[in-house]
Amino acid sequence: MIRVGIYGATGYTGFELIKVLVRHPAVEIVFATARSDVGKRLCDIFPTMLTTPLVAVDQADLAAADLVFTCLPHNAPELVPLVQRALDAGKRVIDFSDTFRLRDPDDYERRRGWPHPAPELLTAAVYGLPELHREAIRTAQLVANTGCYPLTAILPLWPLVNADLFADATVIVDSKSGVSGAGRALSLKTHFGETHETFSAYNVGRTHRHLGEMEQETGLHIIFSPHLLPVYRGILSTIYVNLRSTATLAEVRAAYDVYRNEPFMRLLPEGRLPELRHVQQTMYLALGIQPVEGDPGRYIIVSVLDNLLKGASGQAVQSMNVMFGLEETLGLV
Repeated sequence: MIRVGIYGATGYTGFELIKVLVRHPAVEIVFATARSDVGKRLCDIFPTMLTTPLVAVDQADLAAADLVFTCLPHNAPELVPLVQRALDAGKRVIDFSDTFRLRDPDDYERRRGWPHPAPELLTAAVYGLPELHREAIRTAQLVANTGCYPLTAILPLWPLVNADLFADATVIVDSKSGVSGAGRALSLKTHFGETHETFSAYNVGRTHRHLGEMEQETGLHIIFSPHLLPVYRGILSTIYVNLRSTATLAEVRAAYDVYRNEPFMRLLPEGRLPELRHVQQTMYLALGIQPVEGDPGRYIIVSVLDNLLKGASGQAVQSMNVMFGLEETLGLV
């Protein structure tokens, strides 16, 4: 059994993680922490039968764990010290924030505006995307779990980069996310009255904090426009690419053969595009490709995933399975 600890169990991703782990046949949860709900059980917070007790961080039995998941906000001041403490204790770590996703400390400082608090961890972390970094994840001590928005861009774009099909390295990614992607912390923009029966864009162009990992993993120049959908879960991204004018649809689709053995990747049949309902409550990333009629080389890709599963908690468990030599789909299908 893999003994796991969870820091930050009552956020959307922490709760989703526990729901996955309690049905995982090779996992035992040894602790789950919370900030304001110490002493309660998970079923006291959410309408669930899960009786997992919630403890304070200083009550967590780190020695009992083989692996810890840190499901804390990106800017939580306790995050980096917690990760350092776990690694120093010889524990493996999967972190849900974007704190360790960029490999280059200089790139981190340029994009964030301040130096990384532990650059030695930044360079040691493995980006938690098994489809691209499976072998590095196997032996990693620290895995930086991927962002949900970036996954909907990186996985559709990487095969085209790998096949050297691009004529223009500038790509437009237009994404729409359910409100759970913003986390459970109170925020005016995710209140019901602010999201119901409306549709809004934010941090458009080249300002979103997750842009760096998209460009790091693809090598492309990306213009990114995220939007907030009035739904709870799911992300749909529409991606506009300019490929070589001679690139046929058959050639473009053939580039995705690199995913033919990937358990959670689905390329839809020609002429079909995915919808949120196709992937909600699943681990699948589904995508469809359509040429722009009368404009050789220009293609539109639509990709969808569940931001809480393939985009967060399920993705972390997929990496955990790889790290411990288990069947990659264990506990996820």
